[in-house]
Amino acid sequence: MMKSIVERINFKDIFIIMLGTLLMALAINVVFDPMGLDTGGVTGLAIVIKYASNKLFGGGVPVWLTNLGLNIPLFIVAIKNKGFRYMIKTGFSTLMLTFWIYVLPITPVIDEKILAVIFGGSLSGIGIGLVFSTMATTGGSDLFSALLHDRYRHLSIPKILSVTDGLIVFMGIFIFGIENVVYSIIVVYIVAKISDGILDGLKFAKMVYIISDKAEEIAGEVLIAVDRGVTGIKVKGMYSGEDKKMLFCVVGKKQVVELTDIVTRLDKRAFMVVADAREVLGEGFLDVTGS
Repeated sequence: MMKSIVERINFKDIFIIMLGTLLMALAINVVFDPMGLDTGGVTGLAIVIKYASNKLFGGGVPVWLTNLGLNIPLFIVAIKNKGFRYMIKTGFSTLMLTFWIYVLPITPVIDEKILAVIFGGSLSGIGIGLVFSTMATTGGSDLFSALLHDRYRHLSIPKILSVTDGLIVFMGIFIFGIENVVYSIIVVYIVAKISDGILDGLKFAKMVYIISDKAEEIAGEVLIAVDRGVTGIKVKGMYSGEDKKMLFCVVGKKQVVELTDIVTRLDKRAFMVVADAREVLGEGFLDVTGS
């Protein structure tokens, strides 16, 4: 079993997870924790617990400790629902986030609140987006949102996350006051927008339909030069009554120009339609295996 797990390790994903959790921990330790911002999720709840327990324990319960402890029940449920293999990345992400929070100093770097909110929200949003791009979560409300996403596929994980985090944010009003809650809401919005944008950017592609008398030549050139698969579909022109072959392929945004050049060079009379593909899963795009 251990050998099988090692064989599935994607070192690129490991690096991305480490970088993403580092950015998230930086946002927590240099903005959210020092400013008393309850930004939602388990880490936001951990900040609330730290401040609430400050009078009982010197300095309060550390954020890293609460983050680790509250994730245990979620992990048990997730392993039952998604399996151990899925939880390998998420478990690693959670441990890395806890580790970074533990080792990084709690030091505010920006005095101006609105600038700190934008800075912290941007760091956290990029970090969460990077972690999600590996098909993992950082546990907590991220994992909870991923579990809900399995049931409500039309909602993106970041959007679900913004709702759950928003509910937790309002709990902080009794500890930090209304002003900090307003700043926290701004942070949650920034995090959701940036992380959602990163995921959309990874999924976003272009669908291309090409009708040409030189379909075979175009397909051969696309397969070699653009390195994308092409599907030939038999069609009939209702005006001309002629049978033709329509090519269909999906390419990255940057490859559209190259594809257009190939089509216009080989057949200036070709009919070409380019449309947006909001999500593409499979070889050459997002990995659907989770490995």
